[in-house]
Amino acid sequence: MNTKNRARIIRTAGYIALFGNLVLATVKLILANIAGSLAVTGDGIDSLTDVAIASMTLVVSHIITRPGDKKHPWGYGRTETTATMALSFVIFFAGSQVVVSSIRQLVLHTYQNEVSFYAIVAALISIAGKSLLAISQYVLGKKSNSPMIQANAQNMKGDILLSAGVLLGIAVARFLHKPIFDPLTALLVGTWVIKNAIEIFSDTNTELMDGNTNEEMYRRMFDAVRSVQGVSHPHRARIRKIASRWDIDLDIEVDANMTVYEAHEIANNVEKAVHAAISDIYDIMVHIEPAGRAVQDTDEQYGVTETDVQ
Repeated sequence: MNTKNRARIIRTAGYIALFGNLVLATVKLILANIAGSLAVTGDGIDSLTDVAIASMTLVVSHIITRPGDKKHPWGYGRTETTATMALSFVIFFAGSQVVVSSIRQLVLHTYQNEVSFYAIVAALISIAGKSLLAISQYVLGKKSNSPMIQANAQNMKGDILLSAGVLLGIAVARFLHKPIFDPLTALLVGTWVIKNAIEIFSDTNTELMDGNTNEEMYRRMFDAVRSVQGVSHPHRARIRKIASRWDIDLDIEVDANMTVYEAHEIANNVEKAVHAAISDIYDIMVHIEPAGRAVQDTDEQYGVTETDVQ
């Protein structure tokens, strides 16, 4: 899929998430105010963070279509990663506010004596709306192979469970006459939001640091290299992610008596084999070394070898 089509799908997902969550957040916060429910307020704030994510998605979809230039030779794909990390801080802050408010109510006993039926209505609306949004984000995220949209889909799946937990908590508070369950539920909601923020931060931080925890991808790459005749000792491999695509560096050894042309042809064959084994590759850089040279260069400590992923 080319960059423009991918950006178009990301924008579509962004608009759906933006307006869908904006409606849900508005409804939940209005009903939370009527009902005086902190749990529903927390759920509404969580939907507002989803509005922020959708807004950022739309901005990013316009930036990532820019071609690479002198200052950004790898293009602008990392904009998506940077935006996702920034949003993790927004989500963390929102969750923290809910946790602090919940603890304050529990300590000072300032929660409502009775939970309104409107709070239950808000939770039911949230479950239905989030289910539709999660499905749309999952389909569009898979189609565009966008980590930001896929993360948003996962976030909305969690939101469904979150709203179900809110529904259970306020139902207990109302029908069993235990109003303390409203701030207790809100405390769990805030903790859930914080957990999601930490997970998003961790994933994006790995990408920004050019990390890759996917050992299976390295195995596929080494298998592909080994399938090319004339190649030995693939080593010092590095695979990093740039948005939805992969940038690969790799050293291989060939017969030292080969001509430059012959070695170059082998490198081309290695690139073709790796392209066939791994999809969505941005670029492959294959470095040729004479057979036995790597044994001498014992100070080369960076990169992954076959033994590292066995």
